[in-house]
Amino acid sequence: MPVVTLPRPLKGIVPPMVTPLHGRDELDHYGLSRLVEHLLTGGVSGLFILGTTGEGPSLSYRLRYELIEKTCELVAGRVPVLVGITDTSLVEAIELAKFSRDAGAAAVVAAPPYYFPAEQPPILTFLSCLADESSLPLFLYNMPSCVKATLAFEMVEVLARHANVVGLKDSSGDMSYFRRALTLREARPDWTILMGPEQLMAESVLLGSDGGVTGGANLHPRLFVDLYEAASRRDQPTIDRLQSEVVALARIYNVGGSGMAPYLCGLKCALELADICSGHLAEPFTAFGLIERSEVEMLLDSIGIVSVATPVQTTH
Repeated sequence: MPVVTLPRPLKGIVPPMVTPLHGRDELDHYGLSRLVEHLLTGGVSGLFILGTTGEGPSLSYRLRYELIEKTCELVAGRVPVLVGITDTSLVEAIELAKFSRDAGAAAVVAAPPYYFPAEQPPILTFLSCLADESSLPLFLYNMPSCVKATLAFEMVEVLARHANVVGLKDSSGDMSYFRRALTLREARPDWTILMGPEQLMAESVLLGSDGGVTGGANLHPRLFVDLYEAASRRDQPTIDRLQSEVVALARIYNVGGSGMAPYLCGLKCALELADICSGHLAEPFTAFGLIERSEVEMLLDSIGIVSVATPVQTTH
C-alpha cells in the first residue's frame, strides 16, 4: 500500500466522505469507487472518512474496517486519507487507528467521547492518551452539536503541545472560537486548522485557515475547490459568485426540515440522483420518500446538477 506523507499543514478541501451503502451493514462497493474517483477528479486535497457525514458512529465496526481498507485501496496514495476514530472506548479508537495505519491512511480524527457527560479534565486525559498511543497523527474534532461536549480552547492549547496532535477540525460554527484557534499557529506553524461548516469556509480561509471539510463537496467537489482557491488569492468577486452557488446547493439540506437527518438524507438523495452512489442511510435514518426526492431533484436541476459522476472501471 502506498505510504502518503501528511502535508503539514494540510491545505485545501478535504471532504467528509459519505459512506455508500447498499443496505444494513453492506457497503456499496461500486458506488464507493465512483465517489472516490468523482472526488479526486474534482481536485480535493484529501478524504475524511467515518466522520459525521460518513455516519461513522452508526456503522458496525466490521463495516468501518471494511470502508477504511477499501477506501485506502481505491485512493492508492493519491491524497491523504483521514479516518474518524471518535468512540466511547479508548481501546476501540486505538485499534481503529492501528488498522488505519496498516491500511495506508495518513491520519486519524477524534472528537471527545460521547454518552457519559464529561468535564474538560477527563476529556483532556482521554485525548492525551489517544495521542500518546495512536499510531497515526491525530486531528482534534470540535463537534459539540453531536457529541454534546466542546473542546475548550484552553484544552486545545494544551493538546497543541503534543507532537502527535497535528491539527483541528472545528465544526462549532463559532467564529470567535475559530479566531482563537488560529492563534495556535504562533507556537505550531505546522498545524492544520480546517473549517467544518461549508458556508463559513471562504471566510475562514480569508482569516488564515487551511481550508474546509465541506459536506457538499461530495456532490460538487470542484465548486468548493474553486471557492477555496478564490479565497486563498483573496479574489472577492469570484468568492461572492461561488458563495452564492454554495448557498443554493445547501437548500438540499433543508428538504423535510432542518438538522442532521435532513442534511444526511438530502445529501445522499442528491448523490443517488446524480448517479454517484446509493442513497441508502444507516439506521436510525431512512432515505427520502417520493415527495422529498422530487424536491431534491428539482433543486439539483435548478443549479444545473443532473449527473456529475466520473465514470470508472471497476469490478462488482
